[in-house]
Amino acid sequence: MSAEPNPESLPLSPLSPPEGPRTGLRAIFWNEREVRCIWRLLVYVSLFSLFFLAATYLTLLLRLPQVGSVGISAPSLLVTDASELLAAFVAAGVMTVLEARPFGVYGLPRAGAFGARFWQGALWGIAMITAVILLIRAFGGYSFGSLALEGVSLWGYAALWLLVFLFVGLFEEFFFRGYAQFTVAMGVGFWPAAIGLSAVFGYIHTRNIGENKIGALSIFVIGMFFCLTLRRTGNLWFAVGVHAAFDWGETFLYSVPDSGIVAPGHLLESSLHGPAWLTGGPVGPEASVMTFVVVALAAVAFVLVYPSKEEPPRAAV
Repeated sequence: MSAEPNPESLPLSPLSPPEGPRTGLRAIFWNEREVRCIWRLLVYVSLFSLFFLAATYLTLLLRLPQVGSVGISAPSLLVTDASELLAAFVAAGVMTVLEARPFGVYGLPRAGAFGARFWQGALWGIAMITAVILLIRAFGGYSFGSLALEGVSLWGYAALWLLVFLFVGLFEEFFFRGYAQFTVAMGVGFWPAAIGLSAVFGYIHTRNIGENKIGALSIFVIGMFFCLTLRRTGNLWFAVGVHAAFDWGETFLYSVPDSGIVAPGHLLESSLHGPAWLTGGPVGPEASVMTFVVVALAAVAFVLVYPSKEEPPRAAV
């Protein structure tokens, strides 16, 4: 993925500006090549909202489990995240037609789907959440407890939560660091776009039950790490792997709160105990100082393992 593509290398699209001097409304809505990035982003978000409402209405008609009606569960989260992902993909599909761009430039090229980068990311994700938990335990803040599941239930929930967090990783990475990152970066540059969108990513998580400001700050930092992986690998498949595996490890494997929620169907009867700076308090390890430490170390390691790519030219706003 080229987050700041050279506009000269892209074909003309239905969003190309009308002929004539760039003044008045033309200057407000178009740059020298196409509709300005802010308007394209608003179109995308509007399309996403419309398609998500349609998908939600369909799930209600089909009487599928809803987060609001049955609380937090793997099936209800799966329905919600699948609806969000479908809406995000369909909206981006419309934008590919309007912008005359291939879908893959928005961060999820089909050629890399669930390939080496994804599995590398999954290993990093498991390693990162394991490091967080072991650091908390080293300071006396985590106990594994006994098994909460056995037999068929254990393997069933393990697979179900894997599927849930695969959808979570795909949706959140594509929505915040796919189309949005690609589009905003064309106008303001990759890292300013990354900072702004990661801030939005953290802020939106404050709507989660049990989240607090420290947890939201942690989400911002993690979002910036995901942007780093996008910059260095060229697409989102590594970030999707990290995101899905980290959330799965947190929620199912180590069975700790995620944004204050201990989801049903977790592996262990584990417990957190100690000061909030260590355990994250009711939010969980997401708000622990150990998460900040681990993400910082992971960023340093990632920079060393994955070399930087040449900076592409930036388009006009």
